[in-house]
Amino acid sequence: MIAYARNGHTDKFGIPRQSREGSPILTRIVFEPEYRVAEALRGIEGYSHLWLIWGFNTTDWSPTVRPPRLGGNKRMGVFATRSPFRPNPIGLSSVRLVGIENGDLIVSGADVLDGTPIYDIKPYLSFSDSHEDARNGFAEESKGYRLEVTGDRDSVPESIWRDIEYILSQDPRPGYQDDPAREYKLDYAGWTVTFVVEGRKVIVRKIEKNS
Repeated sequence: MIAYARNGHTDKFGIPRQSREGSPILTRIVFEPEYRVAEALRGIEGYSHLWLIWGFNTTDWSPTVRPPRLGGNKRMGVFATRSPFRPNPIGLSSVRLVGIENGDLIVSGADVLDGTPIYDIKPYLSFSDSHEDARNGFAEESKGYRLEVTGDRDSVPESIWRDIEYILSQDPRPGYQDDPAREYKLDYAGWTVTFVVEGRKVIVRKIEKNS
């Protein structure tokens, strides 16, 4: 491990299922003392995007998994998915480099839990890492999927609400759950959000600051 992630995702529920361009959520990459060397970041400011190689906190694996966007009822091969239940629990995320602050990297679009170990960081190269004719397989169904978010948010700081609204718009529920009467609770950055989902709309019923 060379670093660890710091952000508001203190619970697995609500973490984006993929790294996303355009996400407002910022993650700080904090280097371990051995790797907290200014020279190691020399030239990194010239890149707009980076690859993060990181670790899932799970040791179980399965040859088939149930992707959330397929309703959680259809099995696919683990190597045809980005499921965390892998033979080697290694994650890969493409993120935008927002800046460098006190020796830390500030990135947006990371799909990681607070405290996630970072194993390596590499530049994203548009001429080799992007493929115009790439196909998305069954994941194409989730492309552009977003929900409308409504509800009372007067007590929440603007920056926190911006992040919460984005998380809820991505529909954090398990794919097999679609009960409009069911209340869900989401913890983010010291706030607990209670919400329901009716069709393509998220209704926030309550937001409370954790004590």
